[in-house]
Amino acid sequence: MAPKLILTGFMATGKSAVARAIARRLSWRLIDCDQRLAAQSGKSIAEVFRAHGEAHFRDLEGAIIQELADEDRRCPQCTNPLPAVIATGGGALVDARNFEALSRAGVIICLAARPEVIARRAGPHAASRPMLAAGGKPLGERIAELIDARRDAYARAPITIDTSDLSIEQAADAAIAAYAEYAKTWAPSAPPPS
Repeated sequence: MAPKLILTGFMATGKSAVARAIARRLSWRLIDCDQRLAAQSGKSIAEVFRAHGEAHFRDLEGAIIQELADEDRRCPQCTNPLPAVIATGGGALVDARNFEALSRAGVIICLAARPEVIARRAGPHAASRPMLAAGGKPLGERIAELIDARRDAYARAPITIDTSDLSIEQAADAAIAAYAEYAKTWAPSAPPPS
């Protein structure tokens, strides 16, 4: 199975925008986990959190990631695996099962940014982001708290790209180059024991 290019990382680091740029450039299929979750549930991410809570959201997210990891779409003419770019939600790697599933599917690249950059990017939409709105703390404090809580999960990714000072196109360039180099030696990790 050809490795997929998987972007993960904290919110407002550019996952969705960079994934779109990569998919456009490489003519690969684009899969945005949050968009797929919203389409399948018929609710926005914020509505899912409000109506059912974070645990339910994480269950839905995990099911989508497992489905994507197991997917083996192939070209009908040549039967080669069809490549894809996947953008995960910001907390996807916190669950070790998601990390294991994504590791089987492809090359995981974590996008990062300095907390003040994240605050600036998320600022206008912070209230609509359930994880930022939780706890009623000032935005900068909440971002620092979440980044610290997820630090070990993000460190699992074999590649990290700081997008703080990069345009979308520059971040896409960096991700494509890192993917191309890492994919030379990539092999899917073994699935977890049942």
